[in-house]
Amino acid sequence: MLLLAAVRVVGVIVVATEDFELYHELLAELRDRDVAFTTIEPGDPIPEEAAVLVTGESDDVDAALDTVVADADDARKAVDEALAVLRGGTGRTIVGVDPGPNPGIAVLSGDLVVAAFRVPVEDTVDVVLDEIEGALDPLVRVGDGARLHGARVVDGLAEAGVTVELVDETGTTPYLGAGVRGLDDVLAAANIARLEGEVVTSRSFEPTPGELQVIKNRSRERSAENQTIPESLARRVARGELTLDEAIEEHGE
Repeated sequence: MLLLAAVRVVGVIVVATEDFELYHELLAELRDRDVAFTTIEPGDPIPEEAAVLVTGESDDVDAALDTVVADADDARKAVDEALAVLRGGTGRTIVGVDPGPNPGIAVLSGDLVVAAFRVPVEDTVDVVLDEIEGALDPLVRVGDGARLHGARVVDGLAEAGVTVELVDETGTTPYLGAGVRGLDDVLAAANIARLEGEVVTSRSFEPTPGELQVIKNRSRERSAENQTIPESLARRVARGELTLDEAIEEHGE
């Protein structure tokens, strides 16, 4: 099996493994990141310019430098961590969430943005949990806007035992020029991830009359009978206890 070495200005990432599957997964990740690489045989001397070693759990590679243990099922995270270390970052995983009906999510390893998503709010907690799985002391920062959706995300993550900070998201949405429309919430999430907030274990949310009216109006538009759900059901939808469709169905029954 060959040994990969990705050359960087400040050092070299050296990937050493006898795991055939892991080798090819790492190779694909390096190519996707446009990382230059070379190969040497395992057991050959580690290059003097080596800065980070990436290896498999079952590999026996001894090197006196920062080492990242990789898994073939998640080679991306190993490359993320190695790149963060190479760039002088701490490598801590921090996730920023810009809440809304379809929250923007940015995953940082140190100061490096390593992944970004835009998903329905009901999928947000699961996506974040997948991204921080196995990370050492991960942190999630959630913007304080879109209270209804933000509360759902904060409460879901807190229930899963994740450390969550609520961040003042004022000014986090950048100006978008031509050709980059639709990325505002993802870019805002990256900015939110870089701002310190207040640690919270839940986010109390009491919908305003205006927010309840919006939900009721949406129920009338979606209902086949053009019926409006009552305020009691609209309140449960606002709190995340029911989806709008479930509330419409319950009202019909």
